[in-house]
Amino acid sequence: MTKSKLFLSLLLAGTIGSVSAQSLKDAKAAIAEERYDEAKGMLQNLVEKKAKDGENWFYLGQIHLINDKIDSAEYVFNQGVTNAPKEKLNNVGLGIVDLMKGDKAAAETKFSTAVSSLGRKEYLPLLYVGQAYIKAPEPDYTKAIEYLTQAKEKNQKDPDILIALGDAYAGMGESSQAFVNYRDAEYLDESLLAPKIGQALISRRAQAYDVVIESLTKLSSENPNYAPLYRELAETYYLSSLKAPEDDYREINQKALEFYQKYLSLTGDATVEAKTRYADFLVYSGNYEELKTVAEELANMPGVDAKVYRYLGYIAYNQDKDYAKAAENMNILFEKVQPERLIPRDYLYAGLANLSAGDTTRGEELLRQAVEKQTEEDNLETEIAETAFAKYQDGEVEEAVKIFRIPAAQDSSDYYYDANYFIGLGQYTKGSRLVSPAEGEEVTPELGAQKIAAAKPTLDEAVKSFGIVISTDKEDVKKKYLVNSLYYKGLSELALDGVMYDPENAKGLFVDSFTRLLQEVKNSEIPETTLNSYIVDANNYLGYYFYLKGETEKAKAHFQETIKVSPDDEFAGQFVDQL
Repeated sequence: MTKSKLFLSLLLAGTIGSVSAQSLKDAKAAIAEERYDEAKGMLQNLVEKKAKDGENWFYLGQIHLINDKIDSAEYVFNQGVTNAPKEKLNNVGLGIVDLMKGDKAAAETKFSTAVSSLGRKEYLPLLYVGQAYIKAPEPDYTKAIEYLTQAKEKNQKDPDILIALGDAYAGMGESSQAFVNYRDAEYLDESLLAPKIGQALISRRAQAYDVVIESLTKLSSENPNYAPLYRELAETYYLSSLKAPEDDYREINQKALEFYQKYLSLTGDATVEAKTRYADFLVYSGNYEELKTVAEELANMPGVDAKVYRYLGYIAYNQDKDYAKAAENMNILFEKVQPERLIPRDYLYAGLANLSAGDTTRGEELLRQAVEKQTEEDNLETEIAETAFAKYQDGEVEEAVKIFRIPAAQDSSDYYYDANYFIGLGQYTKGSRLVSPAEGEEVTPELGAQKIAAAKPTLDEAVKSFGIVISTDKEDVKKKYLVNSLYYKGLSELALDGVMYDPENAKGLFVDSFTRLLQEVKNSEIPETTLNSYIVDANNYLGYYFYLKGETEKAKAHFQETIKVSPDDEFAGQFVDQL
């Protein structure tokens, strides 16, 4: 047996003779209802019995694309070209494979070849090229509309063309045009549910989730056995949960899970591929408890996709908090899966896992790539920031600082100032610990020089980060962080100045920060107790510095300001008496 025949026999194994319906029409109906395993069985029967019918190969290849088996799809499309060279659809299929692999130029070449000599009524290649551009990893809705418009010129009566046009216009955000095309498709065939679903989903882009859920629920009550409705409900409930109050999130997200399980029960698909798609949804919706169950089941199934390492990595990170194991699984995923099959969230968790496991360089680079590759729906920048906040609150400050560096490096980020503030706070805390003498150490200028040298990179980062926050002209940021940033920037500079170890040689690095702090506190909304402690510290450090420099009047004025706020302050009181 030749290698190609062996591969084909493996693709077809276990399905021949198990499916009663054999027509292409039945297979296409199964695809429309997302009963993919059933459709696959029908199509495998058809290519075995009618190998010269190129359409059979094309739709079988489509099933492999749905199952994310790009190499298998490519093989099937090539078989279609070999067995039915006059059928143009398989050249379209090979172009779709190129699109999925990110080779847009090769895809366009194949598409152009496939549609270059169509007959007067030949329109299917144009339809499927248009759909390909809609479903591509990087959709091109303009090109999709260009091809679909040509298809419509050749056939005014196929509602699939209008549905695809509706999808393309919806993707572009042209809601009115999308609605018109869905409505016209419905006029052509009132029994079709796809245009009704399309009309409902228009509101999903506007985040009007209640409207979408109401429409889809009505459709599902009228068509209780139509599986795609429940998948759309699952995805809509998930998106709705993201906008819900925190107390309602879990309940709404659970509904998403239940609707996807209902979808699976209606498709009747228990294959590895169906479970893998379910796992993808669990990743997408953040249902890691259920993902753990499904992933462990998948890991023991023969022929499982290498994407199982994605699931195992996500679980190790989110559920088990085993960062070394998470990094190991995510790194295996990156080794075994083609780059075009990776999703932005993979870069997120690979980055977080590697950071937490100790590989800072790789972790930061992967997180940068996650932000670069994210789509509007991914919103990974928020996840990165929220992960950092959570780690900071849990006391994992060094890990939090590493993660905060990603949004802190992008002034376009919504978290730019928050990240810089918390980096400053974390690095000040670490730096002040490094610069402080240990119990029993003799405080000398020599010891100070050693301590400051060790702490300098950390404290310098704190000063730089606070400086970014302080320099903003955004009123909301100033209100939230300005006074605190001035205070901790001053303390960081104080530690770098070495006043503790060698007061005679103090440079006054902290003078500007504490001076401005005393100006800004007048308009601050910080609680009075905290504010008073800032005023006391700033005046005492400034007073001491001016005392060391022989500027007696300035020193005395600052210590007197301390006593106004804290009459019993012993440090200021001693200096006032002396001066």
